[in-house]
Order: sequence, then C-alpha cells, then structure tokens
Amino acid sequence: MSASRPLLFLDVDGTLIPFGTPPAAPPDMPRNHTRVHDRPDDAHPLLHRVEPEHGRLLSALPCELVWATTWMSDANDVLAPLLGLPALPVVDWADSDEDGALHWKTRGLVEWAQGRPFVWVDDEISPADRVWVSAQHHGPALLHRVDPRRGLTERDFTVIRDWLVEQV
Repeated sequence: MSASRPLLFLDVDGTLIPFGTPPAAPPDMPRNHTRVHDRPDDAHPLLHRVEPEHGRLLSALPCELVWATTWMSDANDVLAPLLGLPALPVVDWADSDEDGALHWKTRGLVEWAQGRPFVWVDDEISPADRVWVSAQHHGPALLHRVDPRRGLTERDFTVIRDWLVEQV
C-alpha cells in the first residue's frame, strides 16, 4: 500500500451492481447481441448490470482502490476483468459482532486505513457509521452512500473525485 494516497473502499452489490431495473438496450441493438460483459448462465445473475466504464472512472481517481465487499477475492476474479481493473487489495473481514446500528464493515475499514484518508463507497452506510468513524478515525474520511437501485452514478463520481482532490 502506498501511504501517500487516500484509500477508496469499494463495495460491489448495490454499488457496482445496482439492484434496480437496468437501462434498456439501445433500440438499434440486435435482440441476440452479446454485450462485452454478458456472462454464462451460471454466473452471478446481475453481472449484466455492471457498467464497464466504471473501471476507467475508478482508475482515474487519485486514490488506491480496495475491495470492501463480501465478494472477497472473487471481486478480482470476476469483477476486475469486467471493469478493466488490475487485481486490487481486498479487505479481509474479521468476525465481528453486530453493534446495533453500526455496519459490520465499519470497524474493519477504520482498522485497515490506519489513519489514512479514505472514502468508503457503499449502499448500506448509516448515520451511526458516520458518527463512529468521525470519533474513531484519526484522518479525513468520506462515507459516501450510493442508491442501491442505481449504483454508482456520474454524480457519485463527481462527489468522490472532488473530495479526493482536496486530500492530495
């Protein structure tokens, strides 16, 4: 890890794979057209919702990308190629006790960051997580909640990019 760049902890489900209705295919796309990111029937049923362009946008951010997902190393095997990303570090989740409204990832991400500035992009961030990180993390942090129906949007990338630029 490069200690000079902020971290970006990246969730998958609801963030890179939106749960809402995907946009319709362009009208001129043939019905039997296979998109670059189509997968076999035994793959994750929502992988077709991954937007390959997000890989380029994520790579352009001034940060170190880290998978923060229950996909663990599968994110490198399945999602990184779809997004054109190299293998990324993966947060290894320790068994954690539920802490009321605090998300089960929160403590582990603060431990991983070790005081470095970080962005956490997830669809399950709550006000309790923000309060806890503010009190426990000794560096700047942006906890950015994504709408799980839409996943990452242009607006999300703008907010994240603007925050990261202020940190470097």
